[in-house]
Amino acid sequence: MIEIERKFLVKSDDFKKQAFTQNKIAQGYLSSVPERTVRVRIKGNKGFITIKGISQSSGMSRFEWENEIPLDEAIELLKLCEKGKIEKTRFEIKSGIHIYEVDEFYGENEGLVMAEIELNSETEVFEKPDWLGEEVTNDERYYNAYLSKNPFKDWQK
Repeated sequence: MIEIERKFLVKSDDFKKQAFTQNKIAQGYLSSVPERTVRVRIKGNKGFITIKGISQSSGMSRFEWENEIPLDEAIELLKLCEKGKIEKTRFEIKSGIHIYEVDEFYGENEGLVMAEIELNSETEVFEKPDWLGEEVTNDERYYNAYLSKNPFKDWQK
């Protein structure tokens, strides 16, 4: 139940031509404290609840537990979430043996496009497509829980 992922900014829309799926996502946080974030998500027509622990010092690894829940329950739980919802479209792109999840954000985080790749170890080698930009793995500003309270439009460069 340890998630190992790296995050990158995306520097072009070229990934969209390579995407094999795309889904709208709406999510909110029942708890956004770093030691235990509790997220409710609607992805397409499915609901999920996710609990994440605090990141290790590298920013790459942390405990994650996720379970699918009925869509109607996810809709009701979103009403209980802290202020600040995340809205985005997630594109999935195969690259070598891995899959990148690229999120194009809307609403308060309009203009942010970020890619994540899940790995089996922190030292695992992976392909980096041309559209991949600066790594932001250890920058907490790019965590969705942070973005829900401190929108990208308020601090972007």
